Amino acid sequence: MIPALLKWIGNKQRFAETIISYMPESFQNYYEPFLGSGAVLAELLNADSNKLFPHFNHAYGSDILPFLVDIFSLAKNNPQQLIDYYRKEILLYYENPNEHYLKIRERFNSEHNPYDFLLLSRTCYSGVIRFRKADGFMSTPRGPHVPINPDKFEHRIEQWHTLLQKASFTCESYTSAMDRAGINDVVYCDPPYTHSQSIIYGAQDFNIDTLWYKITECKHRGAKVILSINGLRDSKKTDISITPPDGLFERKLLINCGTSMIDRLQNTGKEMINKTVDDQLLLTW
Repeated sequence: MIPALLKWIGNKQRFAETIISYMPESFQNYYEPFLGSGAVLAELLNADSNKLFPHFNHAYGSDILPFLVDIFSLAKNNPQQLIDYYRKEILLYYENPNEHYLKIRERFNSEHNPYDFLLLSRTCYSGVIRFRKADGFMSTPRGPHVPINPDKFEHRIEQWHTLLQKASFTCESYTSAMDRAGINDVVYCDPPYTHSQSIIYGAQDFNIDTLWYKITECKHRGAKVILSINGLRDSKKTDISITPPDGLFERKLLINCGTSMIDRLQNTGKEMINKTVDDQLLLTW
């Protein structure tokens, strides 16, 4: 399992190996149009670098947030800049967490630079990257945890730098990114989940019907699509799944994700019994 570059709620780090195990043994190109933490991308690149399946030509990661995409581009092309920034700022953070967090958050909301976004992701409350819908202001408070030390972060960046040489990154909508997928390509979609997007992705517009349409187009062009989406919660007692168009997907699997981070945040201090969540993993082949 590749250690996370960003602290990011809802990331697929723990399940990335399972997800890529359902991909074909070889294919042309890989597209991840909802990049987020890049956990599945990293696991796929790691498997390929170790001569394991699956094999592919190139990976393309994209997201609508430019400062998020820039972090991955920097990790690939200029890793030392991220290392130097993190070392300087995290040492100041250790001295006065509250004051420095507010300073970084204020600067990010003014400049939207990737370096500050990186630090916020590592220091905010439970990795909940939340933007106010009214003005796009990143509003998440500081978390109580101690962020990883700069030496450990440097090692992590170096690991990602090596893996990302077979990947390219663009800032664009998922619809635009999916338009490029063609025959024998694989697309992995991990969109905002329909039951919680207003909590986590408050500044982003997302329409599930548009996604169904783009998946249909990909399928018609010969691309294979894998979709992670909400399924069951409360230990399979509550169905929060959505129904895709008939015939769009050939297989439906359930991935046990443990206790939802959103549930833990909303029930702090309470005993979380029978609160596990199972995501749907839908495949078009």
